[in-house]
Amino acid sequence: MTLMKKAAGRVIYGTGQALSFIFDLFIGIAEVTVSLVIGIARGFAALIGMGGCLILFLLFGPFGLVALLNPITILVILFFIIFPILGQKFISFLKYWRYIVTEYLYDLGSYLMDGKGEHKSFAEYGHKYQKMEEERIRRERERRQQQQQQEWEERFRQWQSYQRQGGQQWQGQGGYTGQQTYANPMTEFKQKYRKSCDVLDLPYDTDKYQVKLAYRKKAKEYHPDINRAPDATSKFQEINDAYEFLSDENIDRYKGMS
Repeated sequence: MTLMKKAAGRVIYGTGQALSFIFDLFIGIAEVTVSLVIGIARGFAALIGMGGCLILFLLFGPFGLVALLNPITILVILFFIIFPILGQKFISFLKYWRYIVTEYLYDLGSYLMDGKGEHKSFAEYGHKYQKMEEERIRRERERRQQQQQQEWEERFRQWQSYQRQGGQQWQGQGGYTGQQTYANPMTEFKQKYRKSCDVLDLPYDTDKYQVKLAYRKKAKEYHPDINRAPDATSKFQEINDAYEFLSDENIDRYKGMS
């Protein structure tokens, strides 16, 4: 019986490795495809921003307008808008099931081979994966907050240094001497702070506890997995950006400016 359990354990563990390879292959293909579509979509957006549609209309007259309003053209445009969103969700779906299936098989195989560890249910692996994702998102948010904080501190430092020195001389090409200037970041900071508070429906004299409560409420309301509105994803990103900006340091900085 022990030999049979060990043999079964090896088969199960090997199956986990094979499935991990297959999942990684599909995830890699999906990521490359989504990145390619996003790159093409950005290229089209840049072309339109530079007057691509106007050029087409001027070159071909009414035929250019007909081409733009053609159902096939509209379907292609919708594809480049919708596919990246669905593609990202599909990639997340694959990563979720890769972790659950492979970890389940690894642990079950190790348990049968060595009698060590524990054999959990699929649901437990799902909960563990969700916790890992939440922790990853939290660390990533903290990294962006720290980076953003350092950028603002550097801008304020440069502005204060510029004011103390009364302008910095710089040497250009041909021996031309000019003066480097720095814009006062205070106005932009206040505007961004107030906009962030408005997004979360917070007063400007808010504190970190109110920010956290408002963020949880708004994030739950506009999470794309719950809210099916067309603008839910962009609104959710806007909420996250506002929350990242309203750090303890930025709240204290704004109150010090008032």
